[in-house]
This record gives sequence, structure tokens and C-alpha cells, in this order.
Amino acid sequence: MEPDANYAIHISVRTRFLPEQSDVNATRFAFEYTITMENIGTVSAALISRHWLIVDAENVTQEVRGLGVVGQQPLLAPGEQFEYTSGCVISTAVGTMTGSYQWTAADGVEFRVEIPVFVLSMPRTLH
Repeated sequence: MEPDANYAIHISVRTRFLPEQSDVNATRFAFEYTITMENIGTVSAALISRHWLIVDAENVTQEVRGLGVVGQQPLLAPGEQFEYTSGCVISTAVGTMTGSYQWTAADGVEFRVEIPVFVLSMPRTLH
């Protein structure tokens, strides 16, 4: 489906390394990510499902699919925002995440919103 300005969700991401949940010696690196989504379209839309690809520095990929986010399927009217925080664990100090959200608009149109690649990085790992 071609992008349509009526069905547009802006996604922004913030990440944070979680040293208290990580164990560097056991190659366990925990991160949290906070996603803010804003309906910049003209039609209300509900987030139905998510699809994530989480890749560590050794190119080991975890694929995650599921309904909603953090147990919710938010309905966003034009101009409304929704924010949530979740987390993941990888086996290297650096990794990436990317994916998509599937939405259904109030008028029945289904559309997908791509989540741009973002970096997971333990502090002082990347320069």
C-alpha cells in the first residue's frame, strides 16, 4: 500500500543501558527502550500488533511478534500520542532494533508503520 497522509504515525525512540539488570561477565546486556508514537494523520487508528528484529554485534537475531504493546492496543485520535517503555536482553554490548507496527484506522484501512533502526549500546562502547 502506498503511504497516505491520512494514515500517518510518527515514531521516536529513546534507549538506556540497564547496568543493574546486566552481567557483562556472563555476556548479558539489558536495555530499555521508550517509544513515543503520535498520530500525525487525519484518521483515528488503533495499534494492533508489533514485529521486532533485535540484532546483536555477532549478528544473532531475535524476532518478536505479538499483539499490541505492553499489553495494550492504544487508539490514537489525530494529534494524540502514546508512550511506553519495554526492554530486551542481548549477548553483546552493542546491538540494533528495527521493526514495524500494524495499525487499523477507524475507517477500516489497515496500514503498517516502519520503526527506523536504532542502536542499543552500553555506555563508552561506541565513540
